[in-house]
Amino acid sequence: MIMNKNTVLAYATWIMILVGLGMIALGAFKYDEVAGWGFAAVGIGFFAVAWVFNALKGRV
Repeated sequence: MIMNKNTVLAYATWIMILVGLGMIALGAFKYDEVAGWGFAAVGIGFFAVAWVFNALKGRV
C-alpha cells in the first residue's frame, strides 16, 4: 500500500481524534478531582492539533 502525504495526515488526524476522545473520557469518567480537568484540557488540545492536521491536507 502506497501512502502519500495526504493519507498520512488523514491517518494522523483520526489517531489524534481518538486519543483526544480517550483523554476527555478519562477526565470525565475516571478522575473526579482536579486531574480530570487536566485530562480534558489535554484532550481538547489533541482536537486542536487534529484540526491543524486536517487543514494541512492538500497543502503540504
